[in-house]
Amino acid sequence: MSLFLSIVLFLGAILLISSFFTVKQQTAAIIERFGKFQSIRQSGLQLKIPLVDRVAGRLSLKIQQLDVIVETKTKDDVFVKLKVSVQFKVIREKVEDAFYKLDYPHDQITSYVFDVVRAEVPKMILDDVFLKKDDIAIAVKTELNDAMLDYGYDIIKTLVTDIDPDAQVKAAMNRINAADREKTAAQYEGDAARILIVEKAKAEAESKRLQGQGIADQRREIARGLEESVDVLNRVGINSQEASALIVVTQHYDTLQAIGSETNSNLILLPNSPQAGSQMLNDMVASFTASNQIGEAMKANRPNKPSKK
Repeated sequence: MSLFLSIVLFLGAILLISSFFTVKQQTAAIIERFGKFQSIRQSGLQLKIPLVDRVAGRLSLKIQQLDVIVETKTKDDVFVKLKVSVQFKVIREKVEDAFYKLDYPHDQITSYVFDVVRAEVPKMILDDVFLKKDDIAIAVKTELNDAMLDYGYDIIKTLVTDIDPDAQVKAAMNRINAADREKTAAQYEGDAARILIVEKAKAEAESKRLQGQGIADQRREIARGLEESVDVLNRVGINSQEASALIVVTQHYDTLQAIGSETNSNLILLPNSPQAGSQMLNDMVASFTASNQIGEAMKANRPNKPSKK
């Protein structure tokens, strides 16, 4: 009798212990009674009827992520692989639908992603796929929300995280980009060279202008100095012709001295007699006189303009 009682107590203890169970945080437990849905238990210590109720399954209420890689073709016949990341979770109020209506939610979501991506991407050229990847993600999320809501799943976010064209296409795109950058660099180099040439020409023009101005100022000062020299010589009783001859002779010898002081100068033959300066002055006076006579003759032969009445 005592043995039987011990067995009963032992079995009773086992049944009592088995009637208690725990549910983790952000998890829902589905309780069935004789194979029929009974209730949903949330996190914490829970109680069920031994041998009558059982935990049929548990669903995580956390946000989950599913990465789907889809290979498709663009409008310009380029094969491309897209990686679409879908973030979803079980709706707390629809745990029963999520558990009983859908056996493989990942496969269902993957099918919808394939369907939407292969419907949207062939409408775009490759460049638009990169530019409008957010539009593709929105289209996937809209389609999934409409389909998965009835199964108790909420689509939180969809992201197109990677776009991978064929290797040859990527190489061609890189070559196009490199060629475009080289073209831009060549244009900038050409503009820089043109600006340099223009600025150099401006600098040369300014240099020649200043050089000409300097020569003009130099000749003006030489003329002023000659005028002052003639005035000084006139004050001591030397007439203008004698003063001019003296200045010419002086400059003649100054020129010879300047040429002789340059050791690297080329060979130059010049007259070295005092008569050379006088002859040079006479030739200059004769040329000035002849020029004045020609000018007077041209004025005399010019027809007179009719007078205005």
